Amino acid sequence: MQIGLALPQLGEHVDAAAVCDFARNAEQLGFAGLWAQEHLFYPEQNESVYGGRHTTSVHPAYRSVLGATELMAYTAAVTDSVLVGSSILVAGYHRPVELAQRLATLDVLSGGRLIAGLGVGWSDEEHAQMDVDPRTRGRRMDELVRAVEACWAPDPVEFSGEFFDIPRSVVRPKPVQRPRPPLLSGLRSDRGLARTAALFDIWNPSSGTVDALREQMSTLASARPADRAPVRLFLRSYLQRPTDEVGSGGQGTEGVIRDLETAIAVGAEHFIVECNFSDEVRSPADWAAMPARLAVLIEMAEAASAGAEKEKV
Repeated sequence: MQIGLALPQLGEHVDAAAVCDFARNAEQLGFAGLWAQEHLFYPEQNESVYGGRHTTSVHPAYRSVLGATELMAYTAAVTDSVLVGSSILVAGYHRPVELAQRLATLDVLSGGRLIAGLGVGWSDEEHAQMDVDPRTRGRRMDELVRAVEACWAPDPVEFSGEFFDIPRSVVRPKPVQRPRPPLLSGLRSDRGLARTAALFDIWNPSSGTVDALREQMSTLASARPADRAPVRLFLRSYLQRPTDEVGSGGQGTEGVIRDLETAIAVGAEHFIVECNFSDEVRSPADWAAMPARLAVLIEMAEAASAGAEKEKV
């Protein structure tokens, strides 16, 4: 199993040096993926369901957020081999031709290292900024994925749907990875699992017991079209969740290790650790030191893989 890290992205202390040092240190230590999320702005009066609750204050780290695709492009430029992925981009903030071009450009400039993650998002306020009715976000995302795939297919491209229409066109560049980069989903509802099985290659939940994750993977397998490869599992963990009280310290490295043990037990391919909400990250220097602090996770994953190979013999 591979270990990935969420990139420095949230908060006023994140600068170019923080991103560059973090990304290069992570790659040198053997982390396999570097990941970005997407948010637009910080509404002082939040009316959306955040962390499962209405009108909850959003974590203050979201007051400053580096743009996702720009961050991914910079990360690709300062690294050589690590995967660069989105977990996740919010589908409602994009249109298919624009998104297809951005993601294909990332895949070209990274040499085929992109994993494209999409989700429906939670912020009604952010959807309003993009003139999107959040009540349509599920159907809209379904259509967006199919339209982006159409843009990545051979020219000429043509698409017509409920939300998007693309006239007969040449849409380039095409991604390096063919037929397209892997698509990742973080959807958890029953309808979200059905969407994941139908449209995506990777499922990226952020919690769950071994038994619950196995049951959900079984649901995905039963809904998967017969001609598609099985959905892959990438599990996400947090040093401190965005819904944890600031100053609480969160679950820390010990909790992340427990989550890694769950990921190993359930057979996840990739384990992503989110550090942006941690009380212990307050400066570019803290970010630069974080990969070394979490390198124990690589050692644990390698030991687990070696043990599994011995059992096969």
